[in-house]
Amino acid sequence: MSPSILPPDWNPKTAGDRALATMIRATPPQVKGAHDAAFALAGGKAYVVAEMNDVRSGENPAWPFIYCALTVVDLTTMEVERFLPFARSLQVFENETLPEGACFVPRILQKDPRTLRCFFASEAPGKRQAQTYYLDFDLGTGAFSRTIHRAKIRTAAGTFDMQPRFFHEDAARAGFPLPPVDYGLYLFDAFKRWEGKTYVALNNYPGGQNALATLNEAMDTFEVVGHYNDPCAPKMTESSVNRLPDGSFLAICRQEGGTNNYLFAESPDGKVWGRGAPRAQVPNGTHSKPTFDKFGDTYYLGWQEATRIDGAARSVFNLDVSKDGEHWERKVRFESADSFHYPSFLEQGGSIYFTATQGEDPRVPWGNQGRIMIGRLSGLLESGSQASIPGAPMT
Repeated sequence: MSPSILPPDWNPKTAGDRALATMIRATPPQVKGAHDAAFALAGGKAYVVAEMNDVRSGENPAWPFIYCALTVVDLTTMEVERFLPFARSLQVFENETLPEGACFVPRILQKDPRTLRCFFASEAPGKRQAQTYYLDFDLGTGAFSRTIHRAKIRTAAGTFDMQPRFFHEDAARAGFPLPPVDYGLYLFDAFKRWEGKTYVALNNYPGGQNALATLNEAMDTFEVVGHYNDPCAPKMTESSVNRLPDGSFLAICRQEGGTNNYLFAESPDGKVWGRGAPRAQVPNGTHSKPTFDKFGDTYYLGWQEATRIDGAARSVFNLDVSKDGEHWERKVRFESADSFHYPSFLEQGGSIYFTATQGEDPRVPWGNQGRIMIGRLSGLLESGSQASIPGAPMT
């Protein structure tokens, strides 16, 4: 038995309650629907990107009024400084006009000391191939570039515009049996650095496709390393990946159908993957985004529990910790009748910050996507911390 990471009187729910109390809203009042945030940390500020709309609660790739926006949050005061929409249907840039359609699933990373790069998918299901674009934000001027660019995908067949058809063709060559779809290709789990390379878990949610990819040094091309899609019925989707101490890779994948509990896929090299299967440490998950991070020498596995608070969907999210990726303990249990789902986590200065989606009406299926929140796991998740939160430990 691996020695415990946590003090004997650690209480995960108390830890979650304290973290929830730090949250502020990162979306302004006019936003009716918001979902799937990601963020970068730079210069004492959080730069939060998410898909949003000012028309109705929820999100749908067929809604052309969904746009992508950046919220700047001061981490000292935990106050919003700026709100900057940056990509919407038919937006005109100096070098290209975006096509009609939703701007979906944005992701952000720091390209260099002065620049943040924002990626997003432009899509119109059933009408055209979706395309992943990128746009740069200058930290010095606080302004977005006036030009926009098409990201590329590199497969065994060559380098192409980053569109679902090329991702599907590569998977089909590897034996993937499901039909192609013309939208849904996202940078789902991004971005992680291992041995000098930047890795991303690619996903096509409606197509049930997953792959590990690397991002080149120019940060404009994603190269597929290996696909993991077995089993295809039910579908595995929306994965998060990390590298274990022995150098192998482990992915936790949303299961769409079946029991809806999470499946885990393993690979010795990121290229060849085994069949996804459940694991005992996640006994009652439900179909929603997982997280799998490593901060310091500790892994953090996040997953949505099927339990409902006051009948609300996606209202319990667990964060478990491990030193070896095998033996896990419950460190945080987020419980909220406003829902708490699709979080992302980043560490800076010994503290871990998070974003999450919450809802205006959590009892309406798929309508619980009304606002983006940002908070801090203050004093709770520092690596090696012995800070104690009184209460019953995880059983």
